[in-house]
Amino acid sequence: MIYIKIDNDVFYDDAVVLVRSFYPRTDVMALKADSKPEEKDEILSIEVPDVTGLDKKNAHEVFKDSLYKKLSEKTGKKLPWGYLTGVRPSKIAYTMLEEGATKEQIKKHFMDKHYASEEKAELALTVARKELDILTDMDYKTGYSLYIGIPFCPSICLYCSFSSYALGAYKDYVDNYVDALIKEIRFVAESMKGRRLDTVYMGGGTPTTLSAAQLDKVLTVVEEAFDLSACRELTVEAGRPDSVTPDKFKVLKAHNVGRISINPQTMNQKTLDLIGRKHTVEDIKNAYAMAREAGLDNINMDMILGLPGEGVDEVYHTLNEIKEMRPESLTVHSLAIKRASRLNILRQQYTELSIKNTDSIIAMTEQTARDLNMQPYYMYRQKNMAGNFENVGYAVAGLECIYNILIMEEKQTIIACGAGASTKVVFHNEGDENHSVRIERIENVKDVRSYVERIDEMIERKRKFFGENEF
Repeated sequence: MIYIKIDNDVFYDDAVVLVRSFYPRTDVMALKADSKPEEKDEILSIEVPDVTGLDKKNAHEVFKDSLYKKLSEKTGKKLPWGYLTGVRPSKIAYTMLEEGATKEQIKKHFMDKHYASEEKAELALTVARKELDILTDMDYKTGYSLYIGIPFCPSICLYCSFSSYALGAYKDYVDNYVDALIKEIRFVAESMKGRRLDTVYMGGGTPTTLSAAQLDKVLTVVEEAFDLSACRELTVEAGRPDSVTPDKFKVLKAHNVGRISINPQTMNQKTLDLIGRKHTVEDIKNAYAMAREAGLDNINMDMILGLPGEGVDEVYHTLNEIKEMRPESLTVHSLAIKRASRLNILRQQYTELSIKNTDSIIAMTEQTARDLNMQPYYMYRQKNMAGNFENVGYAVAGLECIYNILIMEEKQTIIACGAGASTKVVFHNEGDENHSVRIERIENVKDVRSYVERIDEMIERKRKFFGENEF
């Protein structure tokens, strides 16, 4: 346990994130009057530098700069992203490119200001350039995207903190959920008439936990209610191989779903069993073959680095198995241990299992992407990530997921339907020479039963917001 003693609580959250980055898998909390540190615990006294006269943003930057240097000196460590703790490092590079900054200026900004490594500065720049290329010919300001959330899964993975519900326990709610979801979808379609729909993304959870008939019902409503003539992308996550069937893939193909995800996370059976994936490695390969047989020709595969007990050999095996299947895109996640995940709640059971993510492992994934003729096109970071690295999406040129870029760069309004879905409305201020944006959110309740019972309230939240903001 590490106790933080800080003389200004305004900077406490910044301190916690940085301390956890330098001391992974260590509990960190504030030192209070009633705290009772044990002999093995450590107390970190943190002084806040003078931030007199600085605005909020710059005050936090000065604090993180100061604390990073002190922790780096104390531990002898340097973090790959320096003191950057935000979700979207590529957004910094993207904005600088829009403002006309050179490659050298952008890299210098990451390395000199934030203490990021040259490799990470280069990654942020590469991703931002790709995003800019893809979005340049897209009038994203006048269009919008649609997210449809299906919160059910065959089982809940050990590391998962999303609003997901095991299908076995909630099977009696699925039909009512689908009906409520369709009601919200129809409202959104009516409200958005006259606007161009650019992308549709069905995520979760695992959307393919729905039956083939239920999938068909939802996708039919989307086709009937929306004008899809200008829609550039329709993605459905089919992440769990124990959730798919030939009939479900046929439904997706019949509704012109252009991109799917089949997400092994690992190709090591021992790890699959440990993390609660109730399927085999062979099931993953069979699901992939099924999708190909159905004619689906843009498949993404997700994998997670830093899973308990996995090191270089296990990751190497997973990468080789994925290379043999040759998907069109590969999304590489670094394990982020969230507070609500069972891996965190039950962490004492897994203390003997190592959680590794190193530069050499990251380099292996980058090489595999190159071998598959893929380039990085989007990225994001999360708190408490293994190795303090990042999540990166790689894709064959022309088959990138536009929705992923739009949500990461916060360039376009995304209207979200379903339990736990968060609508993000982006207002572009064209009168501002800096082209600033204002982002507002409309949240749906997370609980499936509450969503079904309160669907009219969820719709009214959107109706009220649209009316008040003349949207």
